[in-house]
Amino acid sequence: MRTYPPPEVADVNVDFFLTSPDEANLLAETTNGLFPMVTNNNFTITVDEGTSYQEMDGFGYSLTGGSAMLINNMSSSARANLLEELFGTGANSISISYLRVSIGSSDLDANTFSYNDLPSGQTDVNLDNFSLNPDMANLIPVLKEVLAINPNIKILATPWSAPTWMKTNNNTVGGELLPQYYDTYANYFVKYVEGMAAQGIVIDAITVQNEPENPFNNPSMVMSAEQQKVFIRDHLGPLFATENITTKIILFDHNLDNPDYPISIMNDASAKTYVDGSAFHLYAGQISNMSLVHNAHPDKNLYFTEQWIQAPGDFFGDMRWHVRELMVGAPRNWSKNVLQWNLASDPNSDPHTNGGCEECLGAVTIDGNSIQRNPGYYIIAHTSKFVPPGSVRVESSASFEFPNVAYKTPENKIVVLVLNNSDVQKSLNINVQTEPITVTIPAGSVATFIW
Repeated sequence: MRTYPPPEVADVNVDFFLTSPDEANLLAETTNGLFPMVTNNNFTITVDEGTSYQEMDGFGYSLTGGSAMLINNMSSSARANLLEELFGTGANSISISYLRVSIGSSDLDANTFSYNDLPSGQTDVNLDNFSLNPDMANLIPVLKEVLAINPNIKILATPWSAPTWMKTNNNTVGGELLPQYYDTYANYFVKYVEGMAAQGIVIDAITVQNEPENPFNNPSMVMSAEQQKVFIRDHLGPLFATENITTKIILFDHNLDNPDYPISIMNDASAKTYVDGSAFHLYAGQISNMSLVHNAHPDKNLYFTEQWIQAPGDFFGDMRWHVRELMVGAPRNWSKNVLQWNLASDPNSDPHTNGGCEECLGAVTIDGNSIQRNPGYYIIAHTSKFVPPGSVRVESSASFEFPNVAYKTPENKIVVLVLNNSDVQKSLNINVQTEPITVTIPAGSVATFIW
């Protein structure tokens, strides 16, 4: 007895892309195991275009200073090919649509810096010495090449620390922002946004502080919810308004174990007027906590801005966890984007600062002009390639066995991302409007369907 209809009737007008844990399929277009639906007892994913949720801003990575350095050091032809693959819209591109960059250095730069570093004991309240020069060597040139490929890419910028002379401990690690420099630091953000704009780089949004509850990274700075509220309400927000800065202000940018941090700030009506939404990482907490923040303030947006993969990487485990928790879980809990940390590293997980992450695996490993595509590449690509900005998440049947999320694109295509969250090959049905399908997905594999 035949299990499936014969191959000649397997034309179901659905595009099917698969990545399997054995790496035999890597974002591979296939028709294997895809058939018109016959009566069965499989789980069925029902997509309801009539029930829609948030509009998506995009999917991508943190373009750290170290990532930019590695890319910029490639030959011009190798660099052009890589950037086209990452940011283009061709058949061999993955169409990254959102980037996060650091304001000053992150821990994945070769060294620490701000845009206003001074000798010990000096201050510069008027920021007369503010300069983007540290980013002129690598980050800004690479961003300009990216923008030439995708002029509409959204860029989120985040500081890891204020200049040390503004801090309580005069150090790149830890410490807090001194209250007497709140106005000065607000002006620092204005100068950054305006300086990048002068380079042709539009900063769509900023978060006020990366991981404000983490005093251990290099660089880092602690900022309590009360401090962030006061800084935004009384300093940054009003100055952005006065200077006609339209860059969005986003809260928190830290772990989902503390949703009360952004909620408490937005509970202040005055502070809330300046805030676009809240950003999160998932090194602690539950992805469902994003919905707690949404439910508390449904008029404000949510963003997922960082999650690392530890070198050397575990293709099977990394794909499964990140797709389930982030690529499915974050959008199903109202996130408008999903960003991985970080875009590129070298074979030794360099560069990083002294005290920065020593084992952060890039989405790609760059060794001279050679490229290795790692789990983070495929985790993002399974969505970014098919779900452009402006797509809207629509209702689809929830399942632990087959975590999934569905979108309607501006071209009126339906895209469904599905994970087989089990250790055995399984079949399921999808109610494709033209003709329902049955598909077999290998254990632990990720699939994207487009019709």
